[in-house]
Amino acid sequence: MTAPTDFAPVRIAFVCVQNAGRSQMAYAFARRERAARGLEDRIDIVTGGTRPAAAVHAEVVETMADAGIDVADRTPREVTFDEIRDSDYVITMGCSAEDVCPAGWGGENRDWDLPDPDGRSAEDVARIRDEIEDRVRRLFAELQADG
Repeated sequence: MTAPTDFAPVRIAFVCVQNAGRSQMAYAFARRERAARGLEDRIDIVTGGTRPAAAVHAEVVETMADAGIDVADRTPREVTFDEIRDSDYVITMGCSAEDVCPAGWGGENRDWDLPDPDGRSAEDVARIRDEIEDRVRRLFAELQADG
């Protein structure tokens, strides 16, 4: 039997237009970071796009595999208004996610302003991946320090 908790998990939403590159990488690194820090019961993670693509970009699948994370089975999905409204942090990736409007929402929005990996070289995608991994680690360190 698990002990009751008196807190709601912090929800983080990683959002982009297509949900096929940057937000998928951020979601995958966030899941790994959450597990490594033992925060599964304290942090809820969602990802989605405003106009999702049909599949995760091939160069993202390959580059994430190089980092030991399989995203080949991930499917881009549409983020819902309720998911955005119920999130404590909405992290946009630098894409034109104009459809994501925090009106009536009390959470924090951060735009990571990252280049789109679609169609880029393996080296460019790896740099974007590494930047996302670093930002996810720093976000989790911040959240953990805040309690």
